[in-house]
Amino acid sequence: MRSTLLPVLALLCGCASVRPLTDSPANAKRLADSVDWKQTGDEVTTLLTDYLRVDTTNPPGNEDRGAHFLEAFLAKEGIPSTLYEFAPGRSSLVARLSPTGPAKDKPLCLLSHLDVVTAEPSEWSHAPLSGVVDASDANGPVIWGRGALDMKGMGAIETMTLVLLKRLNVPLTREVILIAAGDEEVNSLGMKDLVEHHWKELDCGVMVNEGGVGLKDLFSKGQTVFPITVAEKGALWLELVADGEAGHGSTPMATRAPTRLARALEVLATRQPTPVISEALYELLRRVGEASGGVQGFVLQHPALVDGFAMKKLMAAPPVRAAITNTCQVTGFDGKGSAPNVIPSRVSAIVDCRVLPGTTPEQLLKELRFLLSGVDHVTLQVLHQSTATSSTWDDPFFDALERQLRRGRPDIVVGPALSPGFTDSNLARPMGVKAYGLVPFEIDGELLGTMHGKNERLPVAQLTHGLEVLFRAVLDVSAAP
Repeated sequence: MRSTLLPVLALLCGCASVRPLTDSPANAKRLADSVDWKQTGDEVTTLLTDYLRVDTTNPPGNEDRGAHFLEAFLAKEGIPSTLYEFAPGRSSLVARLSPTGPAKDKPLCLLSHLDVVTAEPSEWSHAPLSGVVDASDANGPVIWGRGALDMKGMGAIETMTLVLLKRLNVPLTREVILIAAGDEEVNSLGMKDLVEHHWKELDCGVMVNEGGVGLKDLFSKGQTVFPITVAEKGALWLELVADGEAGHGSTPMATRAPTRLARALEVLATRQPTPVISEALYELLRRVGEASGGVQGFVLQHPALVDGFAMKKLMAAPPVRAAITNTCQVTGFDGKGSAPNVIPSRVSAIVDCRVLPGTTPEQLLKELRFLLSGVDHVTLQVLHQSTATSSTWDDPFFDALERQLRRGRPDIVVGPALSPGFTDSNLARPMGVKAYGLVPFEIDGELLGTMHGKNERLPVAQLTHGLEVLFRAVLDVSAAP
């Protein structure tokens, strides 16, 4: 996952939500209660540890390895898979279970990605591809490995959900499809291939993919918030190019390319974007406020009061600011001179801009070009652009996810949210899919920081519980009465 969602953490310090939820359908509850969750937890732990040892580091990807691994695991359960190659040695996997009779709804799709980001082994306590289960961690036994959180852990519980549906011979009212896509971490080539060439075979109605995680003990001891991503920002990746007179480093001049680039970057750094709170974020705040009570709870339940009294606090927290503004961040430079004393005629910077729903990349580009119009010989070149997407949360599957996250847990608040980053869900939503982002693992800030960092790991207990949450939610909306 390219960005981690941290929604309005500075304000999430209330009690647990008291919103009423309906019960699971009787047959779905009976089927879920029949599972030996201790044995199943041991099995999904083994699945994940083995999966983490399959090297699908991207670049270069080699997602065929992960696809064949999942294919073999599913085949032992009598579930066939189809592999769709999008480049040599790189494939996405699709496996499905058909409804017992005529489908009552479009397919429910369980999406994950096969690839993981790179790692520096020298920085890790256990090798990044070891799949070691270490019982000495303060969180209890934990599974170590690149992808434990992002996102082979989610892929493992999605795969096991399909297997449990098959083992229990669950009568399905809709098709349930497992999708493990390649190349999410770089260019989303796997998902693009599925959308452009194989969508008629998928036709997902609702989807769960990576997104919000359970954030515990962050500001209030014993309280956890699960934001379910229903919207993601778009992207505008730019090269900021400055041209100027080449020359000797001993003679500073305002017309030098590096000087012009520095001036342009200062303009970007001092830009003051207008905050826009999404409907999803207002709803999450409302739910937290409903749970909190008191003056703070009253403010959070009213958008006008949030705008008037809480906006300064929201804008002061970088992760929150990223979720409510169109952001631009320099991520790299090019154009080093041939020697320290030689000034090149062209230098450039790479700028990663993220675009809110309601703003197009073209609109943001127009704004940036206007801001930089006072800096001579500086141009913006578009490297990549994509539009933000969103889904409504008025769907039985969203309700089922909330129900199962809160089952037996009065200390949990669940609500919709917008992600400052983007995932493969941004490619699915334009096809008519209600795509929800949730990784049903409850973790703390230290573990959260291991995503794309060192020592990535996942508590075994969270893997097992996450599987139960997902399986019960899938049963709620897919099992026949």
